[in-house]
Amino acid sequence: MTQPQTQPNEAQARLWNARAGQTWVEQQAMLDRLFLPFEQALLEAVQAAGAHEVLDVGCGTGATTLAVARSLQGRGRCTGLDLSVPMIEAARRRASAAGLDNSRFIAADAQRHAFEPGLFDAMISRFGVMFFDDPAAAFANLRRAMRPDAGLTLIAWRGPEDNPFMTTAERAAAPLLPELPPRDPAAPGQFAFADAERVRAILAAAGWGDIDLAPLDVACTLSLADLDVYAARMGPVALLLPDLEPQRRDAVAAAVRRAFDVHVSDGAARFTAACWRIQARNPS
Repeated sequence: MTQPQTQPNEAQARLWNARAGQTWVEQQAMLDRLFLPFEQALLEAVQAAGAHEVLDVGCGTGATTLAVARSLQGRGRCTGLDLSVPMIEAARRRASAAGLDNSRFIAADAQRHAFEPGLFDAMISRFGVMFFDDPAAAFANLRRAMRPDAGLTLIAWRGPEDNPFMTTAERAAAPLLPELPPRDPAAPGQFAFADAERVRAILAAAGWGDIDLAPLDVACTLSLADLDVYAARMGPVALLLPDLEPQRRDAVAAAVRRAFDVHVSDGAARFTAACWRIQARNPS
C-alpha cells in the first residue's frame, strides 16, 4: 500500500499553526522584551548594509520586521515571512496599528515559497531559520530571492550545553514526564544550527559565499512576572501541560517553576543567550 506523501516542513507547519503559534501570539509582549537586544543587532546589520528591500525570515509576530520598516520609512520596505498563520495575522495587526505601510507579511514556507527573483538586497532572521526539513533547499530558494551581492545576517542558538536556561524546564520535568521526547540535534528545532560546520556546509551547498559564524553572547533578563509566564507557557514541556490530568499537570508545573529559581538574582531572572551571528553573501 502506498504511503501518503508528506509536504516539506509539514510537522513544523502543524506545530506553529496550532498551540505553539497561538502561545507566541499571546506572549508577544513578553517575548519582544526578552529578545529586544537581538532586534537591535539585526537593525544595525541592515543599516550597515545600506539595504532598502529587506526580507525577515521566520518573522513570527513581526517585531524585527517592524523595527526595520520603521528605520526605512521613506527609503525602503521590510517583508516578514513565516509559516505560522496566527503569528502573521498578529504581525499584520501590529503593522496596521503602527501605521507602517512599508512593511508587509507573507504566510508561507520559505523552503518552497515562489519569491520574486532578485527582489531583496538583505535578509535577516531572529531565531527563525532552524526549522527546515531540508535547510540547504530552503537557503537555495532564499538565495534566488536575493540580488547579487546581497547579504544575510542570521541569529541562531548555539547548543543546549551553552544555553542551560533554555532546557531548564525539560530537565526538571523529565522524572515526571517520561513521554517528553528527547531533543534530536539533527532535527528541525531550536538547536538545529548549533554545529557551526554543519551551518557552513548548508549555506555553501545552497550557493552562498563569504560565510562567517561568530559567537554572540547576550545578557537577557526576565522580570519575575515574566518568568512565571515563561515557565508555564513556553517550550516543549508547556506544550504538553494542557493535555495532562490536573494533579500531574500541577506537579510538573511546580517542579519546572522551582527549577528556574537558580537563574534568579536581584529580583529578576538573568541568563546568557549563547548564539551564533551568521553572515553570508549571494555571489555576484
